[in-house]
Amino acid sequence: MLDISIIPFEEKYASHFYSLNVAWLEKYFYVEPYDEKVLGNPKEFIIDKGGFVFFAIYNNEIAGTVALINEKECYELSKMAVSPKYHGQKIGQQLMDYCIDFSKNKGWKNIMLYSNRVLEPAIALYKKVGFVEVELEKDVYYERANIKMKLEL
Repeated sequence: MLDISIIPFEEKYASHFYSLNVAWLEKYFYVEPYDEKVLGNPKEFIIDKGGFVFFAIYNNEIAGTVALINEKECYELSKMAVSPKYHGQKIGQQLMDYCIDFSKNKGWKNIMLYSNRVLEPAIALYKKVGFVEVELEKDVYYERANIKMKLEL
């Protein structure tokens, strides 16, 4: 496992938030209009609405990113992406662990996420840390979402 640093959002890293997420979306799905809006302006659509964006740094390079988006029911773990250069190095696991600890320290009761069953390694990771499947609402804003998971903290 690489020894990374995890830092909060800084505007100078916004382009990395966009490019890392677009890369995996284009690999497995496509960039939806909602993605474009949020990824293109994380400060307006995440930070200014009470959410958080974090970056994993390794050797002074952005290796991954993740967001906790303030939703009505709870915070959504979202927009987690790791540079292909660092796949298999447990950076996604470290980002997830960081978000879980961060959420617990904030006193939140739970966090949730949306995903797609085709992303089997991601689903396995979520289950490994304790996320369980819950009912997916009909009007979810991601067309690709076919599973919703929640983690009780």
